[in-house]
Amino acid sequence: MASKVMATSENILREGELEKRSDGLFQVWKKKRCVLTADRLRLFSGSSGRVKELFFHSILKVDCVEHTSKYVYFTIVTTFYKEIDFRCASKSCWNAAITVALIDFQNRRAVEDVRRYRFQRSASEEPPESRKPRSLDPDARDQLSREPAHAAALDRSPGAQRMDTRVTTLLFTEEIPVLAEPRPAVRVR
Repeated sequence: MASKVMATSENILREGELEKRSDGLFQVWKKKRCVLTADRLRLFSGSSGRVKELFFHSILKVDCVEHTSKYVYFTIVTTFYKEIDFRCASKSCWNAAITVALIDFQNRRAVEDVRRYRFQRSASEEPPESRKPRSLDPDARDQLSREPAHAAALDRSPGAQRMDTRVTTLLFTEEIPVLAEPRPAVRVR
């Protein structure tokens, strides 16, 4: 079966035949009908109709191992460092088509990541909403003042200390103020 280059509504880049080396003990070469799209390589078994899909987000690279007069041997390395060996007719250039499609996929993904980062960055640079300090209503203040640990902090009794420092965290050029909890009153005798 000769390979051919196609462009349809399904975004099929190439369709044809590859040989895949089996993982078994004898490692025989099995012919597979393959369909290359913009985001995956589909491998169809001859008689069973089973489909194995290699998604580009799980592929690290395509290594070309050897050129002979009849075949080009290449290996697809996955993100789990599993190696899948293939061979194709030397004139079909399947290894080059898969490599170009993988690079195109990785470039599109990188552009999307940059756009997402810029969007998040621009959203974080917008002026923050006006922050009003929260004040306790008189009933809540009376409730808290009945508790001995908070009474000194709220009434400013002698010996009571309140931490008024602010700690800021820098995360993607965004400052997030954090107020420290008031310490319980320490009495010195």
